[in-house]
Amino acid sequence: MKSPLFAAALACVSFAAVADEVDVKKAVEAKLGKVEKIVRAPMAGIWEVTVDGQIFYADDKASYLLFGNMLDMKTGKNLTAERQFNSLPLELALKQVRGSGKNVMVTFEDPNCGYCKKLAKDIQTLKDVTVYTFLLPVLGDDSYEKSKAIWCAPDKAKAWTDWMTAGKAPPAMPAKCDVAGLNKSAQLGSRMRINGTPAIFFASGERVGGYIPAAEIVKRFGGSGG
Repeated sequence: MKSPLFAAALACVSFAAVADEVDVKKAVEAKLGKVEKIVRAPMAGIWEVTVDGQIFYADDKASYLLFGNMLDMKTGKNLTAERQFNSLPLELALKQVRGSGKNVMVTFEDPNCGYCKKLAKDIQTLKDVTVYTFLLPVLGDDSYEKSKAIWCAPDKAKAWTDWMTAGKAPPAMPAKCDVAGLNKSAQLGSRMRINGTPAIFFASGERVGGYIPAAEIVKRFGGSGG
């Protein structure tokens, strides 16, 4: 499996001339590894290819491979970032719904992160929001042990909120607990090059590295999440 840095270095790679989806997929896999998904991109003659959670673009003949963001010139939207957001494996995240839940945000957090605890308290003041939290224990062994206890709790979201907002320890861990999902969550954070917590993502594709207060979150919801 190639690293994201290796992939970025291949921002423009020339391939042999080939023709259809199958051949484009084979050509990309020969350079970058297993293709997880390949679909037509909004730009004519371009394929959107996902490898190791990263989005690349290849032309119809697989003559070139591009790594970067595709923007909609009319709307200004970052189409790549939106696609990245919509492809997140939310089944690995702890889910909180407040009110209608119409505004969606995703966070990557460590249970020992002070700013994550501040964010968790702010989230409790938001209305009409759905928050997906990926556990990302990056602050040492104790962070992983706490994450494991939260992951193994009967109600993961409640255990997380109780710990982050009130310092209430998770229930005692059961004798057996499958932590494969927790490990996948941590691996996802690594693939997305998240080196610090909290990291916040919005449905627009915007990525915020670090804490922002509730008022700033509401602004990103168009003022409808407070």
